[in-house]
Amino acid sequence: MNAEAEIGRHYASGRLLEAILAALAASGKQGAKLTPEELAPLDEFHLGGLEATQAIAEGLELHPGLRLLDVGCGIGGPARYFAAAHGCQVHGLDLTEEFVSVARRLTEMTGLTERVEFHQASALKPPFFAASFDRAVMIHVGMNVSDKAGVFRAVRALLKPQGRFAIFDLVRTGNGALRYPAPWAGGEATSFVAAADAYREALAAAGFRLEQETDRTASGVAFLRRAMAARAAAAAPPPLGLHLLMGKRTPAMLQNVLTMLEEGALSAIEFVALAA
Repeated sequence: MNAEAEIGRHYASGRLLEAILAALAASGKQGAKLTPEELAPLDEFHLGGLEATQAIAEGLELHPGLRLLDVGCGIGGPARYFAAAHGCQVHGLDLTEEFVSVARRLTEMTGLTERVEFHQASALKPPFFAASFDRAVMIHVGMNVSDKAGVFRAVRALLKPQGRFAIFDLVRTGNGALRYPAPWAGGEATSFVAAADAYREALAAAGFRLEQETDRTASGVAFLRRAMAARAAAAAPPPLGLHLLMGKRTPAMLQNVLTMLEEGALSAIEFVALAA
């Protein structure tokens, strides 16, 4: 089995939509029109949650009418936020077929189908025309991508000149051990964590000019500590939460990420680059 197939298997459960609908019913939200903010505890599947997505939107300088590509969109949380809060036309792309199916259903439930579309495909072979997007974003995807330069070249081909590309990933910053399971991988076979220099070099080689680099490690650590403290204080997880995506290993995954950040093995870095 190749790496992409293994990655798809890592994320897919086959029962995700059923679990989400049950959680919505338990929350008293079944049948109601939902907002991206209400779904955020579930579908902002990255360090920092909705606050991190809002910060990324600022770096992208979003405004109504822009076409935005979300590479590795998951079940669509950030894509729906960008469309609802900033009036963008968003196309999400993800390798995992189940995620794309769930993303479409949740988008129907938020009434955003006219602004947000989802596509199942590899980020190395996106099904779009050249120079057809104004912005692109990639959130916690690079840890699953061995050929980062290839993905960045594909994104560059889809962006118009001076288009902005934001990346938010966990990057290697020390010699400490990488701990598994992690949210992005069960082991080393599908984990491609790289140093920040690798991102800078791959962006430059793909035709981007790095404009901004922000270390979000401290806020990410604070976010994880709050989440884990709330989980420990509660008798059970809330109906809607990342455990629906990560399963029974959620506490171990979150603890491993927190430990790696605190030990300095990883940092959370946001890059914003311009298409030259």
